[in-house]
Amino acid sequence: MRLRQGGPADLPAVLEMFDRTVAWLAARGRSGQWGDAPWSLDPDRVRLVEDLVSDGMWVAEAEGSPAGVVTVREEAPAYAPPAGEPELYVRLLLVSREHTGAGVGGELLAFARRRALDRGIGLVRVDCWSGGDGALIRYYEGQGFTPTVRVPVGAREVQVLQLRP
Repeated sequence: MRLRQGGPADLPAVLEMFDRTVAWLAARGRSGQWGDAPWSLDPDRVRLVEDLVSDGMWVAEAEGSPAGVVTVREEAPAYAPPAGEPELYVRLLLVSREHTGAGVGGELLAFARRRALDRGIGLVRVDCWSGGDGALIRYYEGQGFTPTVRVPVGAREVQVLQLRP
């Protein structure tokens, strides 16, 4: 697996990852996370993804194709409570359906931890959908994150988690 800086040219691949993941989630009754309609057909969601790929996105490639992406920024989204200290915030972690279970997400989170350490930042935070069976929260806990607070985001709630690298 190779890691490279991403950018706007990666938008079609990231939208395809979202579309395939949304379809997979909806087929399992988990449309509460990201809905059940393709993101590539929703102008608001396309703009959201454009923002995510334009600044701070890294792409994990396997055999020449995107296997996953991570976006990290030094500021949290507006809905997250202030950290009170410098932080890196994982704004997006997305793994292609073809590479799920292959450790891509863990490698991308390890990259975020290394990036924080390289910058002298002692806090990495992330948030995820708090609904469903809690699998996402358990995933991040398995990656070393600790749940801190749940916050409303529109009609749903997200769990904020933190890690001290």
